[in-house]
Order: sequence, then structure tokens, then C-alpha cells
Amino acid sequence: MEIQILGAHLAEQKGARLTSLLIDSVLVVDAGGLTSALSLPEQEKIETVLLTHHHFDHTRDLVTLAANAGYYWRKQLVVYAPRYTLDIVTSCLLDGKIYANYLEYPSKEKPTLILEAIEPYGRKTVGGYDVLAVPVKHSVPTVGYQITSLDGKSLFCTGDTTVGISDCWQHISPQLLISEVTGPNKYGDWLKKAGHLCAEFLKEELIQFRRLNGYLPRVIVIHIGNPFEQEIKEEVSQVAQELKADISLGYEDMKITL
Repeated sequence: MEIQILGAHLAEQKGARLTSLLIDSVLVVDAGGLTSALSLPEQEKIETVLLTHHHFDHTRDLVTLAANAGYYWRKQLVVYAPRYTLDIVTSCLLDGKIYANYLEYPSKEKPTLILEAIEPYGRKTVGGYDVLAVPVKHSVPTVGYQITSLDGKSLFCTGDTTVGISDCWQHISPQLLISEVTGPNKYGDWLKKAGHLCAEFLKEELIQFRRLNGYLPRVIVIHIGNPFEQEIKEEVSQVAQELKADISLGYEDMKITL
């Protein structure tokens, strides 16, 4: 399994893109900085998109991916997410008022986008992968995804989340954990209210993971608050030393092979 981080940041600017992961060139988790990261031939390979939640920095490029798929290749893409997420994305992003309605284009009989609801704690076989959706804590309903390949390689992506997700840990056993650190420790109170993690909060959650599962997977941190990146890097490095664990910041176009 090869994971490519297409977007690792909270804000888009030159050299930094919004959250999106690409797995084995065909499966996407979140679509914030998706099409801005890939060539058209690379986009054409994508078959499926998993959405963790409806926030714009995780869904924006769903529209541009659908535009390219609909115009150039006349292919269909399947989008999986909880029903709540799909309802909001449908009404706010795919309503056809600003751009074409890709739930009906090029035709209602064969639209570009096919939306499929996935239930919390529900499993689906998606393009040959076993996908398990697990609820996590955030400011809106959100799920993380454990994705397991046919040869048993697995990762878990939390999406945006905050403290108190130990209930989630007992349902997963990944080799790679991709989570978030949005800001530095000094903004911990605000981050908790906003539904995000700082390095110290991540440390608390990883301690619980180790207690419940008896190990820690490799951890990659994304959704990095751009102005605080150096501070976040130093605080995450400190957590890695304290836990004697492999924890590091992700970056645009980073590739990890499991």
C-alpha cells in the first residue's frame, strides 16, 4: 500500500494544500487539495473518495475532480461518507447553483458522482479495500477510516479530531496512523473548543492507544496550522521523544509505503 499526502495543511498557500490523501493512486480520503496536487492522468485513475466530514477544507476539490471526470473521461466516481455529511455536501456544494450538478451530469441515469452512505462502525468493501468508518470527536459529526488492503496493510486516518477519542482506538489496529495537530500547545483551550488537537493532546490520545492496544503505530501528523508549523514540529518531536515513538509531520507529496 502506498499513501501519498496531497495536502497536509490547514490553509492553502504556495507550497501548502488542504487536507487530502491518495492511496495506491485510486482511493482518496478527503478532497481539500486533491485536483491541485495531481495531473489529469493521475486524476483519471481515481475511482473512489471517502469523506470524513463536510467542512470545505476537506471537500472543496470534490467539485473540480467531478468536473474533470465528467467533462474529459465521462467516468463515474463513488463518494462514501456518513449520511449527514452527504446531505450537507449535496445541498451546499453539489446543488448546481455555482457549478454543474454532478449528481445529474451528464445525465440522471449516469451521473458523474454516485453518493453512498456509510454507517458509523460500518464496514464496506471499496475497490478491494476493507473500509471501516469509526466516529471521532470534532465540532461536527466526523468519522475516521481504517483502510486495509488485501495483503493486510492498514492505516487509520482520523480526519479532524480532538481529545477523548479513546473509544475509537479499541476498534482499530493500524500499522500507520494519520492524525492532526492544528495548532501549538499554547492554544490548547481554543483548539479543544474548535474540535482539534495540539501536540500535548495528541500525546494523551496516543498514551491511551498504547494502553488499549499494546503498541503504537507510526504516526504522521497533518492539518498543520501554517503560521505555527515550526512550533508544532518542535512540540511533536518532543512527544515522539517522550513516548519513544515514530511520530513526525507530514508534508505535501510525501509518500509512505506499507
